[in-house]
Amino acid sequence: MTGRGSTVRVVPWNSTVEKILSSKPDGILVGNGPGDPAAVTRTIDSLRQLIGRLPIFGICLGHQLLALALGAKTYKLKFGHHGANHPVLNVDTNKVEITSQNHGFAVDVPSLEAIDGRVTHINLYDKSLEGFAHSPKQVFAVQYHPEAAPGPHDSDYLFDQFFELMQSRLRDAPNS
Repeated sequence: MTGRGSTVRVVPWNSTVEKILSSKPDGILVGNGPGDPAAVTRTIDSLRQLIGRLPIFGICLGHQLLALALGAKTYKLKFGHHGANHPVLNVDTNKVEITSQNHGFAVDVPSLEAIDGRVTHINLYDKSLEGFAHSPKQVFAVQYHPEAAPGPHDSDYLFDQFFELMQSRLRDAPNS
């Protein structure tokens, strides 16, 4: 992100919504981390309050937390996804991306679709969800690690997509 001319502010997982918004961010990137996403209730509650206010991009655990904040469900995978060279289908482009992964939970597709989430990426090994978007709320997320660049450039477009969301929000904002 910083290589693209952005200023990045890192905040702890338990930051309040007020604290996050006080820095006037253009967007929020919800990063990765270990464990059961359902146990991170404080972050899920904060994300519920932030969704729709700013563009939000989730990666790995951030993907799962955003899905839970929107009202979808997660489940434990029988076999977690760990390592590099995992093929993922981008359903929008019909291209296969080579990804790096490290997770043991996944988002339940029917529960995501029930809250108007749209599937964007599917794991080609077990058909589990690898990415989703909720366009009206300016939220999108991927389960894998685009920052790891195993492709090495297969997933760069995700960061471009996030920047475009932030720039369009700034363009469309009323002048104050």
